[in-house]
Amino acid sequence: MNLARQRLDAAIASKGISSEPIRAMALRLLARHQPCGSFLDYGAGVGDLLREIAALAAYSEMAGVDILSRPENLSESIEWFAQDLNSEFFMEKEFDVVVSTEVIEHLENPRATFRNIHRLLKPGGIAIITTPNQNSIRSFATLIFAGHFSAFLGASYPAHITALTILDLMRISKETNFEVLDLCFTDSGGIPKFPGTKWQDVSFGLLRGQYFSDNVAVVVRKPAA
Repeated sequence: MNLARQRLDAAIASKGISSEPIRAMALRLLARHQPCGSFLDYGAGVGDLLREIAALAAYSEMAGVDILSRPENLSESIEWFAQDLNSEFFMEKEFDVVVSTEVIEHLENPRATFRNIHRLLKPGGIAIITTPNQNSIRSFATLIFAGHFSAFLGASYPAHITALTILDLMRISKETNFEVLDLCFTDSGGIPKFPGTKWQDVSFGLLRGQYFSDNVAVVVRKPAA
């Protein structure tokens, strides 16, 4: 079986679903930055986030793009583009907002991904990009004792192939001509060796942020000029 087929099968197996804390973080950031106009879900999977955001009725136009086929029961008002996000591509339209939850770690070239998102944004538009947090205690511990970050061990391959630290996200944002607006964490993170037990559960919610979250989001803006 070739690598492209393996990765398609991995995408189908994962169903493109992000966990509730990740979706909640994305919604929190959308509320904080209050973008409006047109919206694109970049790597929309089975459309769960699209449906959740469509219910808010905050955007005049909505669309999703993914290697997977258009999800069933997705509103006809939401446009769908079937596209391998590892390939360079162009759409004839631009969007005010692009959200990409837990996608970039599945792709071969993170800088190409940021450039694609840059092209898809209108001047002044914002993007929210989430990925596994490599700067957490759990991820550091797994790297030391198991040889790789926690979200990139054998069971996650070949779905997860690109691990990005916070410094990587900052550097890539600047290299691809984005202004960094915000950095946010899910405040939901598993304890090393016992990922089903959360730091937040054992600390009455006190342990939060970079070292105690499994996922991170960067919010960037395309310059208006």
